[in-house]
Amino acid sequence: MKHKDGKPVFHPDKKSRAVPMAIMFVVLCGFSFYLGGIYCTEKDKIGAKDVAKVVSSSKESSTAPLQIKPTAFPECSSDYQDYTPCTDPKRWKKYGNHRLTFMERHCPPVFERKQCLIPPPDGYKPPIKWPKSRDQCWYRNVPYDWINKQKSNQNWLRKEGDKFLFPGGGTMFPRGVGAYVDLMQDLIPEMKDGTIRTAIDTGCGVASWGGDLLDRGILTVSLAPRDNHEAQVQFALERGIPAILGIISTQRLPFPSNAFDMAHCSRCLIPWTEFGGIYLLEVHRILRPGGFWVLSGPPVNYENRWRGWNTTVEEQKSDYDKLQELLTSMCFKLYDKKDDIAVWQKASDNSCYSKKLASTDAYPPKCDDSLEPDSAWYTPLRPCVVVPSPKIKKSVMESIPKWPERLHVTPERISDIPGGSASVFKHDDSKWKIRAKALQEAATSTRV
Repeated sequence: MKHKDGKPVFHPDKKSRAVPMAIMFVVLCGFSFYLGGIYCTEKDKIGAKDVAKVVSSSKESSTAPLQIKPTAFPECSSDYQDYTPCTDPKRWKKYGNHRLTFMERHCPPVFERKQCLIPPPDGYKPPIKWPKSRDQCWYRNVPYDWINKQKSNQNWLRKEGDKFLFPGGGTMFPRGVGAYVDLMQDLIPEMKDGTIRTAIDTGCGVASWGGDLLDRGILTVSLAPRDNHEAQVQFALERGIPAILGIISTQRLPFPSNAFDMAHCSRCLIPWTEFGGIYLLEVHRILRPGGFWVLSGPPVNYENRWRGWNTTVEEQKSDYDKLQELLTSMCFKLYDKKDDIAVWQKASDNSCYSKKLASTDAYPPKCDDSLEPDSAWYTPLRPCVVVPSPKIKKSVMESIPKWPERLHVTPERISDIPGGSASVFKHDDSKWKIRAKALQEAATSTRV
């Protein structure tokens, strides 16, 4: 083809035009890659500097001392030496006398709470170490002369020099707590072979019974109110014996159901048959199926003891018959009795409850399901029988492993705890075995 001026026109084909375009594309891509590389390199350098700053600042903050403003508390006056906020005798007048409810736990409101440090007694010394402390404590740590004078005839304690000595006497064991527990073990062989591991002592005196059982492999919680024997729990704690302030009155004890293997009352003066047997019903609740309740003192052995109790034999016989009838209605059976000690055992299964509590006229009646059996804190006592769950079979006294094997066996009720399971228990058990071993090794190396 020719142009209009007659010159020939050149038409390149498509292939010849594609080559320079491809070259241009490659050049542009390479240039872009080069610029991008420069940008990223600089960015990485900046990022590295920022990270270094963060790490450096975190190191500085982790090594910087924690700033805590000190708070100074004044010292309380000396009349607060025995201050127990929730069982304060100065506040008892605010509460009624019915069933001694004023001795229960009544914590002060916020505006009445003290913000001061309780001073130790004059001449206070570090407590005597266990096991010597079981039988003695410094007089100046618990300076109560009046209890020494009042209970000296019962051999509870005696003052010698700068110490209180605890010979293990008691109202019902004048020959000493050791002989008393020996007789009890003859009546309850389960105390010897590891079957019984946990116990509660209601109205504990100076906790001689609980202290003696520690040497026999039984852990005891000694329970007593803040009453005219105000120092009895303090004497126990000072000597290293577990004890709490408490009373069976209108509220449940702070323990779940089926918690103890044994309960004990040695002339604790609790009116077991009064108020529909409500106090004994609480003991029934916290005892595991097959558990034991031990009573020494009135009305046990009334045939020989009634003269010393300022009463009549007929009255004491009536009291004993009422007690036996009440215990039978709760599915306790008389396990054994000798001299001043009587032992009853709680039913191991629910067949007894099915028979005795089936009638609508049964008294005490069966508790309904509106109240959780394990509910404890600030839960009112009710005059009814808490029947153990039929699901509980391995927690019966006859079925539970003996101590110390029991320590490492998964409790049957572990699933009742949120997040609780056999695997969680085993993991926790193995973890604490390692930690306990490490603590023992550390203690041994320290002594060496």
